[in-house]
Amino acid sequence: MGVRTYRPNTPSRRQMTGYDFSEITKSKPERSLTRALSRRAARNNTGMITVWHKGGGHKRRYRLIDFHRNKIDVPAKVLAIEYDPNRTCRIALICYADGMKSYILAPVGLNVGDAVVSGNTADIKPGNAKPLGLIPAGTTIHNVELRPGKGAQIARGAGVGAVLIGKIGEYCQVRLPSGEVRKVLSVCRASIGQVGNTDHENISWGKAGRRRWRGIRPSVRGMAMNPIDHPLGGGEGVGKGHHPVTPWGKPCKGFKTRKNKRTDSMIIRRRNAKGM
Repeated sequence: MGVRTYRPNTPSRRQMTGYDFSEITKSKPERSLTRALSRRAARNNTGMITVWHKGGGHKRRYRLIDFHRNKIDVPAKVLAIEYDPNRTCRIALICYADGMKSYILAPVGLNVGDAVVSGNTADIKPGNAKPLGLIPAGTTIHNVELRPGKGAQIARGAGVGAVLIGKIGEYCQVRLPSGEVRKVLSVCRASIGQVGNTDHENISWGKAGRRRWRGIRPSVRGMAMNPIDHPLGGGEGVGKGHHPVTPWGKPCKGFKTRKNKRTDSMIIRRRNAKGM
């Protein structure tokens, strides 16, 4: 796995970098594990745009990822490492001993031919999954559940990894990739290792068209708009007295929007290091 550079045939190519895809071993996905992915252009059921700057992009199919890993104590063999256009990391095609196939996120160090297993007696090696209470402290983990049986929700992006730092009673303390320290039930499952494709953060897209291929549309600064379109728009010069707000007047860029008081007690240390 590495970063590929290009000859500067055009101005955009001079700054552009990409993947060398050296870890990819299979070009086409397993058809039975894919589903049609309709493009709604970030609109809701009434047709109104609910998420800005999304739309278009290349046609793709969704890969069904096993975030539950609830096939307990059944060994599986890694058949291939594949590219997934719907996420930043790579995915691994595994085949269980009973013939069932599924996709999992490919961690660093997982190669074709390796064996993975999910269960209480699984070894501490990349790709295996087991409850947090049975994982030694200091282990790097990913695919962490927040509720038992719900499926992994934390640490699923390319190159990220959480760290199990301690255990207190029925809870484990996990340091998330953002720096936040959170309590998670010991019966929640997690996968061992760091998510692969660590070079994702080093990619330079090079040109706007490459982002459009991925379904990302341009974003316009509020100060460049007219007053009717944005609270920061208009004026003969550059205004400096405005506070950052959304087009609908809501504060942003640092304004706290968290209102989930139900799980506030589960956060030991916030990611901004001020909520001790």
